[in-house]
Amino acid sequence: MLKAAVIGVGSIGQNHARVYREMDGVQLVGVVDANPQTAAKIGARFNVPHFTDYNSLIETDKPDLVSCCVPTSLHFQVGMELIEQGIHVLMEKPITSTVEQGQQLIAAAKAKGVVLAVGHIERFNPAVMELRRRLREGMAGRVYKIHAQRLSPYPSRIQDAGVVIDLASHDIDLMRYLMDEDVTRVYGETLQSINSDREDMLNGLLRFKSGAVGVLDVNWMTPTKIRRLTVTGSRGMFDCNLLSQELFFYENDVAPSQWDTLSILRGVSEGNVLGIRIQRHEPLAAELNDFAGAVREQRAPTVTGYDGLETLRLALNFVNSGKENKPIHD
Repeated sequence: MLKAAVIGVGSIGQNHARVYREMDGVQLVGVVDANPQTAAKIGARFNVPHFTDYNSLIETDKPDLVSCCVPTSLHFQVGMELIEQGIHVLMEKPITSTVEQGQQLIAAAKAKGVVLAVGHIERFNPAVMELRRRLREGMAGRVYKIHAQRLSPYPSRIQDAGVVIDLASHDIDLMRYLMDEDVTRVYGETLQSINSDREDMLNGLLRFKSGAVGVLDVNWMTPTKIRRLTVTGSRGMFDCNLLSQELFFYENDVAPSQWDTLSILRGVSEGNVLGIRIQRHEPLAAELNDFAGAVREQRAPTVTGYDGLETLRLALNFVNSGKENKPIHD
């Protein structure tokens, strides 16, 4: 039985506590929050000890693994202290505030032999998992473009990050995960409207090593929530709704291998539309089960510290590109 705890039980952390409470082979032994009322409320909800100081939790309950859901500015400090204690850590994204901090965190985890996972939860969306499997099988053919839309109303919970780090990092990670190749260039146009010190909108482009293009349309200025990912390839287009966990494939009726002179002039044509069956599940439960499995089996998690670091690096490049009004090359 693995002993689990959650540090930071705001809107995200309390869901981590709920999932740990329901998991087989895992015992939720405590929760921590700097706000005494929040700590007490969540502790009472799940009938576990609550603390305002994570060192007290460590001394009292000695957890094997911890979800760290504190504000980004505290990720490095809390993460390093947990790792030094030999505790396995799932760090909510982003991994840290800076690339240098992320590198140090990864090195410390390696030296201590502990699992460091990063909470890029969309990898555990069952529609994304099926999409990745189909892309690996070549169903879309050569991939030309991935287009992500992540639009939301403004989240009042955000205090220390712009929309690139808070929202676009999900799609940067997804694109890296689906393409499984290096990014060679990024360019971002950003806009500050609600906030005076950080961006509220990103329209961004990534160029992958293969030549494929990633397009990001992300903001928290839209009065509805949209989470959509399309992948266009030589054999057709996948349309993935991340909220409803639905996946469709729009077939190109004129596949490149069948092109003759006339079909080249036509380009592509509409073929069949295939609705792909998805076995729905809660992504957070899948993420925490993967983390616990990595601890139990002494293996790498699905989202490693390095994955979190690369996503952070690219996100910061987008922020800098928007500020400097120029592409950034790798």
